[in-house]
Amino acid sequence: MNCKNCTSKIHGNYCAQCGNAVQLKRIDGHFILHEIEHVLHFEKGLFFTIKELLLRPGKCVREYISENRSRLVKPIIFIIVTSLIYTMAEHLFHIEKGYFKISDSTTPTYDAISHWVQNHYGYANIIMGFFIACWLRVFFRKTDVNFFEISILLCFVMGMGMLFLALAATLNGVTRFNLMQIFSLLTLFYLSWAIGQFYNPRKLASFLKAGAAYLLGFATFSASTWMLGFGYDAMMQ
Repeated sequence: MNCKNCTSKIHGNYCAQCGNAVQLKRIDGHFILHEIEHVLHFEKGLFFTIKELLLRPGKCVREYISENRSRLVKPIIFIIVTSLIYTMAEHLFHIEKGYFKISDSTTPTYDAISHWVQNHYGYANIIMGFFIACWLRVFFRKTDVNFFEISILLCFVMGMGMLFLALAATLNGVTRFNLMQIFSLLTLFYLSWAIGQFYNPRKLASFLKAGAAYLLGFATFSASTWMLGFGYDAMMQ
């Protein structure tokens, strides 16, 4: 029999080349429950990833890049899921957007970009990661970490930042206390600590440069929205 996935010859219940099963299990209630348990597993899944990123973020990302990529959730999936969690919490509790605000202007394009960022901060955060990665590449240019590995790091740690803000939105909605600015500051400290631990936890400069890269990435992202909005409107006049 040939494998239906890679067409290799099969001698047993699984393909020796790609691991595909000869007979797939039927999709039923038990299959769905097993898939949910697999995703949320404490030893290998979303909860395990969150625990590792809370306790030893830099080390576990290093291990993911160079040693074992099967235990943590895929970085792109992780930041998308956490951004969705934050977006749902934000819309559910209708929190104030004081933690990230671009002042209004008289140009319609800039206003549209500003409102999109304020209403879709989870997705805008992913775009902002590109600017942060550029600054990290500048500050840590003497290391052997390339731009794509930096992007993997940011997917994980910025995903945790989304969870911090989602928790703040939930507490804000339940208690009616505005905690977004406090949690935004907590997110900044976490990102600085996590990224600094990834590069060199023995040097204070690693944490300072990580925090500076995040703030500069934030500022560069804000400036790019301003230039895009005003530049487009200026060309259309």
